[in-house]
Amino acid sequence: MFPVPSRAGLQSRVGIHAGEVQLRGGDVSGIVVNIAARVCALAGPAEVLVTRTVKDLLAGSTNLRFTDRGAHELKGIADPWQLYSVD
Repeated sequence: MFPVPSRAGLQSRVGIHAGEVQLRGGDVSGIVVNIAARVCALAGPAEVLVTRTVKDLLAGSTNLRFTDRGAHELKGIADPWQLYSVD
């Protein structure tokens, strides 16, 4: 897992997905935002989880290693999504 500093005794959880967002005023919305939020909810303390989309976009990045975390049902999203933790 990525080392995520904890200065206040809190641990971060991160979920990352990539895609096109919809801008509404000063906010972003759309299915991409929903997927990222669902992925984040599945991350453990001090863990970074990404979708297969992100893993594929980062192919060839020598500094990153991914561990398969399996297919997960994401609330409100059709079909399971393959997730990976970033090591």
